[in-house]
Amino acid sequence: MHHKEIGGYLELEHFCGSEYHEGAVALNAARSCLLYLLEAHGVQSIWIPMYLCDSVGESCKAAGVAIRTYDVTKDFKPDYHTINLAAGDYLYLVDYYGQLAQDDVLEARDFCDGKLILDEVQAFFRLPLPGIDTLYCCRKFFGVPDGGYLYTNARLDHTLPQAKSTQHALHLLGRMDDGANAHYGEYSASEHLFAGEHMSAMSEITHNLLRGIDYKAVAESRLRNFLFVHDRLGEKNELMPVARPGAFMYPLLVRDASPIRSAMQQRKIYVPTLWPGATTLEGMSGRLSRDILPLPIDQRYGEEDMEYMCDMVEELLKRGRR
Repeated sequence: MHHKEIGGYLELEHFCGSEYHEGAVALNAARSCLLYLLEAHGVQSIWIPMYLCDSVGESCKAAGVAIRTYDVTKDFKPDYHTINLAAGDYLYLVDYYGQLAQDDVLEARDFCDGKLILDEVQAFFRLPLPGIDTLYCCRKFFGVPDGGYLYTNARLDHTLPQAKSTQHALHLLGRMDDGANAHYGEYSASEHLFAGEHMSAMSEITHNLLRGIDYKAVAESRLRNFLFVHDRLGEKNELMPVARPGAFMYPLLVRDASPIRSAMQQRKIYVPTLWPGATTLEGMSGRLSRDILPLPIDQRYGEEDMEYMCDMVEELLKRGRR
């Protein structure tokens, strides 16, 4: 029997391209990718970095998984001296700003005897290594309502419902008309909704939008902006970030970043704190959370925008040293 609607008003256009992670398990969010792995592998205990968003720990708790935490080093690697793996423990490895080398990932895999979950939320364009469970987030790189990708050999024994993402699209449409401030409330409400959503398959809206993206152009634009910012601010950066195609943000580590972040926000340059829950921590995790300025370098911007932002950062850094 034919159930497809015919006629009436038009919906969004249907795009005919390919998704970048075609063939991966496509879910409604990166946290669903984690929940999928926890359930499929029957994970009982996991080590996660202290320098991390709250949603990872909340997801683990919701799944009844015991959590242990470790610190990270200044070059974004696990501080293995703070990890004491027990039999069966999993390790959650975050590729902050896409800065881990392949050898770093393989070292972590060997350290935990293959019980590794690799978080590539900040490295969408990095392809997975064979045999390593790897998850990605779409919203961190593109203007889509939701979406996460997962590479794994594990499978659930039940079918997931498909997500509906209309409620997560309002702020995306509104920002194009009115700017970010006018629709920040809708964005915040959308973020809160994710916390209560169940694991689902990626929505058709998100699938469709992801088929309409020029991924090559996006990756090149992000790399070009990263290189421009590094050329201007690299000498002022305590880090030595590696430029990779499709870079997430430019991580600028300085002393006392908070007033600079606030001053930039007043001038409508929005630099987040990654992550607010980690700013009070001692050790390197707290320092990285407080004092990294994740500068936006994404595909919306060109050289003129990067020059304006770098001029402002240099001005604020000089002012802070007086």
